[in-house]
Amino acid sequence: MTAELVRGQNHALPHTRVGIRVSAGKPVVAAATLADEDGRVPSTEWVAHPGQAALPGIEVSRQATADQRLTVDLDAVPPAVHRLTVLLALPMGPGSPVRFGSVAAPYIAVTGPDGDEIASYTITGLDSESAVVALELYRRQGAWKVRAVGQGYAGGLTALLTDQGLDRAGELAAVIQETVAPGMARTVGTPPARTTEVRHNAAAAAGGTAGDTGPGPGHSASPGPGSGPGAAADPQPPASTPPQPSPQTHDGSINYTHPRRQQPAAPPSPPPAAPHAEPGRPPTPVAGDATGWSLEERLYNQVWGMFEDLARTTAAYRSAVDFAESRLDQELDRALSDPRSRIAGAGDTAREAARAKHDELTERAREVLDRDLAQLIAESEVVEPALPPAFARWDSPVWHGYRVPMEIPMALRLGDLHLPERPELRIPMLIRLPLERGLWVDSGRGASEAASLMDEAQLRRRAMDTAVGHAVRLLAVYPAGEFTVHVIDPAGSAAASLAPLVGSGVLDGPPAAGAQGVTTVLAKLTQRVDLVQMAVRGGAADALPADLDTAEQLLIVNDFPHGFDDRAVTQLRYLSDEGPAVGVHLLMVADREDASAYGPVLDPLWRSLLRITPVPDDHLADPWVQHSWTYEPPEVPAGSDVLRLVLAQVAEARRTWRR
Repeated sequence: MTAELVRGQNHALPHTRVGIRVSAGKPVVAAATLADEDGRVPSTEWVAHPGQAALPGIEVSRQATADQRLTVDLDAVPPAVHRLTVLLALPMGPGSPVRFGSVAAPYIAVTGPDGDEIASYTITGLDSESAVVALELYRRQGAWKVRAVGQGYAGGLTALLTDQGLDRAGELAAVIQETVAPGMARTVGTPPARTTEVRHNAAAAAGGTAGDTGPGPGHSASPGPGSGPGAAADPQPPASTPPQPSPQTHDGSINYTHPRRQQPAAPPSPPPAAPHAEPGRPPTPVAGDATGWSLEERLYNQVWGMFEDLARTTAAYRSAVDFAESRLDQELDRALSDPRSRIAGAGDTAREAARAKHDELTERAREVLDRDLAQLIAESEVVEPALPPAFARWDSPVWHGYRVPMEIPMALRLGDLHLPERPELRIPMLIRLPLERGLWVDSGRGASEAASLMDEAQLRRRAMDTAVGHAVRLLAVYPAGEFTVHVIDPAGSAAASLAPLVGSGVLDGPPAAGAQGVTTVLAKLTQRVDLVQMAVRGGAADALPADLDTAEQLLIVNDFPHGFDDRAVTQLRYLSDEGPAVGVHLLMVADREDASAYGPVLDPLWRSLLRITPVPDDHLADPWVQHSWTYEPPEVPAGSDVLRLVLAQVAEARRTWRR
């Protein structure tokens, strides 16, 4: 039975090999300190963190994720260690929360070798704190215990590490944040808040396990305890395993959200009911089968639920396969080291048995994965045709009846994401509007195999075409007069790609060329950011100049850093950092190698932008388990006139609005 701890309470640990699961709703950094009998951490070498993930007896994640998994072997820690303290901190970066009070209360579970929870603790009462001591494992009279701590620090990771007795706490905190920054920069947005809404199939309703449950928004399609690869193959559940199911609800469905982490009731707008399914079969998928106030919000939550389901079920499968491989290696080593294996072919028999067990475990894991993927594919086939223009592909029939909207949608599709286990299962990549960070279309080769097959000029043209496609979609989903596009093209090399925007007359002005053009546009947008910031901070929004364009602003920059002097580069960095909060956004088309002369000066710029590519590339990560996802840019069908037709509608709406 799980002991649910409160702050200050302790509980004996029946095992010395334990796992620690952290579920925080938003990405967090996990670390651990090893302390002596006096509670002192001698040096930074006694701290396990993303830049130094493994120490004797403890291993932490190298990334900031919403679900963390720490593995602990208390028999392996040095004899001088008497206390192991688990720390959590919020990562720094664009769009990241700055205090725990703005996110769901972190949930911590200590599990045994069989995956069963020994003790759990929900850290409540946090507000301005951005780092917290979650719990500690400590020796007491030759035995180990766990204590719930929940001590938060408004001073962040530096203050926490200083309180642990480290002399160079600030330097270590900076190293930890720098280590996780690249992973955060490639993370696809922030998932919507979890709700208590659950989709379940007939097997679950009839008493099936979590592994029998069909995918649902905010809930894992991966196998839970008692079924699937997590139970069949791995006595320690994968890192992505969610908290244990809570009891059944009044209607017989199972709510898999931990009771202390459940959100308020879902919005009153109910999703459509799924058609009745035969016993033992998953329900027929329905578009909009999620919570939300409108169909658009329900579809958005459903897509993100599919995204999370695919991430978690794949994590469960990979964890089960890794365990099967590890078990095979151990059993083969045991067979080779056993003297009895040299007698009458006993060694061959043991090796065959080990391989047979390995094959059985991986096959069972694959069966569960295939079942979950089949359910997600069926759901995708009904969701995709129902998506509104902001969420739809360019080849969707919804564009044939396109009209300029009266309201801003809640999100925008930037392309598709998929994993190697099932490449044909594409998840729409939806990001919230207004944009929380700028976009960077990478025109360099990088490590992409597709990019390596193209010459430099072709790749740059493809990158600019991709940027123009994103700009057209942004113009299409905003009401008339509420979105303005500027273009900087210092050498005029993107004229062909920019032709649809220029010809339709939807730009704020002709593309800026030459050093003077760059200076003029950057000065105009920098001044706008300054004025709006001062007005917002002073509570005087009505004092803005009458001629100030209050629409959202998008600046497309081609061929950076050509045509940019040091002042222009500084202004661009300023727009990248401060612009999104006041409605000024960047859409950069650049090869990072071209700007290598600036060295680390531009590192914050690249990290502040969401990198996307003009060709398929596996550089993005999900916010839950940090899989590497292949990004597929949106493509306009060959011979299609959809961009011209959409821009014609936008241009006409803008002319009508100005009258």
